[in-house]
Amino acid sequence: MTLTLGTAPFGHTPAGAFNFEVPDRRRLLYFEDSPRWVRGKLGGETVVDSRRAKLLHEHGHLPVYYFPQDDVRMQLLDPSDHTTHCPTKGDAAYWSLRVGDRHAENAMWSYPQPIEGSPPLAGYVAFYWQAMDRWLEEDEEVFVHPRDPYHRIDVLASSRQVCLSVGGALVAETARPRLLFETGLPVRYYVPREDVRDEALATAELQTRCPYKGVASYFDVIEGGADGMALAWHYLEPLPAVSTIVDHVCFFNERVDLEVDGERQERPQTPWSRADWAERARG
Repeated sequence: MTLTLGTAPFGHTPAGAFNFEVPDRRRLLYFEDSPRWVRGKLGGETVVDSRRAKLLHEHGHLPVYYFPQDDVRMQLLDPSDHTTHCPTKGDAAYWSLRVGDRHAENAMWSYPQPIEGSPPLAGYVAFYWQAMDRWLEEDEEVFVHPRDPYHRIDVLASSRQVCLSVGGALVAETARPRLLFETGLPVRYYVPREDVRDEALATAELQTRCPYKGVASYFDVIEGGADGMALAWHYLEPLPAVSTIVDHVCFFNERVDLEVDGERQERPQTPWSRADWAERARG
């Protein structure tokens, strides 16, 4: 799917609507129907089960599912005194979730009276993603956040010559990388495992999850005299859409010296601190 075809935001028959009356693009919203069956579970109980979910896209934020309140088991939720104010949506009311001995404070919110110019949010509710144990789109588990229908990943086989070094020590070299192109992220160079120097890596305890690729396991780089914590990762069982990156290792472009076809590559600039890289700059 692209932004410019069919029912996409800039297509001929968009499925949703913008709040174009807002003059500041940082307050731009797009609210659209989602065709996916979505369920959220906590403690083995299904809390929300909806075939009528909507997605809210907001400048600078990940997409958020909004559900008709009728699709939520409201008997599992208690109203909270907590409130927040959004300049583009209005005042939010909150509910806390309890399933057995599991409790999630202020897990769900809604905008009972959205401000003028906001999408028609009245009657819809949303959840903090981490409030649930599991989220399913159709029958597949989704990690971290809803999958954005306008987010794209392409994995292409390449014959580029790729060399990766840390502190002057060569850790990987290949002429058969897989290049992963993902919306909003630098190009990632996945190197066949046998083209990485085993003695340069040590297994790290860190794991992260990506809604588009699956569960990543990490390596520390133990050569080069630099801080090599969680510099590289791999997907032991990647999701089917990126299955060709199995048995490949990738390194943070931001923290290693990368040469492609003999040319030194500039390190990408990211808005994240070093402490955030392993959690937020997955590729």
